[in-house]
Amino acid sequence: MNFWFLKKKSAEHPPLDGFIDWHSHILPGVDDGVKSMDETLAILEDYEKLGVKEVWFTPHIMEDIPNSTAFLLEKFEEVRDRYKGKTMIRLGSENMLDSLFEERLAADDLLPIGTSGKHLLVETSYFNPPFNLQGIFQRIIEKGYIPLLAHPERYIYMNRKDFVEYSRMGVVFQISLPSLLGYYDKDVRKKAEWLRNHFRGYFIGTDIHSDKMLEWIIRHLDKKRNLLY
Repeated sequence: MNFWFLKKKSAEHPPLDGFIDWHSHILPGVDDGVKSMDETLAILEDYEKLGVKEVWFTPHIMEDIPNSTAFLLEKFEEVRDRYKGKTMIRLGSENMLDSLFEERLAADDLLPIGTSGKHLLVETSYFNPPFNLQGIFQRIIEKGYIPLLAHPERYIYMNRKDFVEYSRMGVVFQISLPSLLGYYDKDVRKKAEWLRNHFRGYFIGTDIHSDKMLEWIIRHLDKKRNLLY
């Protein structure tokens, strides 16, 4: 990707200098994200130019995309064999809170993220919560994990009161960088900003599914670098 739209000073201070991307769909050919190894390697090359320190591959695991742990580890090893760059790559997953997740949780067949290896990146439908969502969070916590709720600002059914209640339970939030930059509608952006301003220990991820989305992020981030620091 040719970042001609970045200012010249970006060479000295890359727009994502030191950034850890906690949520991405760039493991090729496993979900609705990147499809080819070539695109994955191109994105990782761009990440280096942008100063990204570390990126977590978090492919979907859900009833409709029942990726097994063994399969994802195999695909990840293929990327590691090909990629020899400076950006650190790690494997986790984004887990839909459905029946398959309950089975994997019971069996401890999970791919957590974070330095502690205890954060579970989880998601729900954007429109409706799963039955007894708080109960699911509690079961995750009782198993010794920390629920890390992906892109909470995009859940239509969640409000500020819900976020406060979940936080008190021990849920942590993963805010999407595109949301803060206005990729979605104004309500999503405002909710993301509110989450960022009211909770400590939040994680930021790109949730990118393609090189086109990365290009959009960088075009808009160059004007709002203070969002990350």
